[in-house]
Amino acid sequence: MTVCITAVGPTLDAALDPTFGRARYFLFVNPETGAVEAHENAPGAHGAGVQAAQLLADRRVDALITGNVGPNALGGLQAAGIPAFPCPAGSAEEALARYRRGELSATAAPTQAKHGGGQ
Repeated sequence: MTVCITAVGPTLDAALDPTFGRARYFLFVNPETGAVEAHENAPGAHGAGVQAAQLLADRRVDALITGNVGPNALGGLQAAGIPAFPCPAGSAEEALARYRRGELSATAAPTQAKHGGGQ
């Protein structure tokens, strides 16, 4: 199983990034082993959310933990079968702990309005 967490830095002690498509880093975490692989995000000028959703689908991610997700990105995630779990501010490690404890709920609706970058 792989969980992706958006973060402002490349480690679990970094703050959760409040955005998905334009997040600074994607942390790919194996919740069973604790292994973490950081991927620096380099979104394009347009369609960042859709591009990010495709990256997660290509990596066969099982769940996403992020601050917010826009409608285009959420549509891509849903098409790939990847649930998005919005989480309030905190560290990536705290967000993962909340996910493990079942304190986060997957969203069926965008948590952020659409904007020009395709978030």
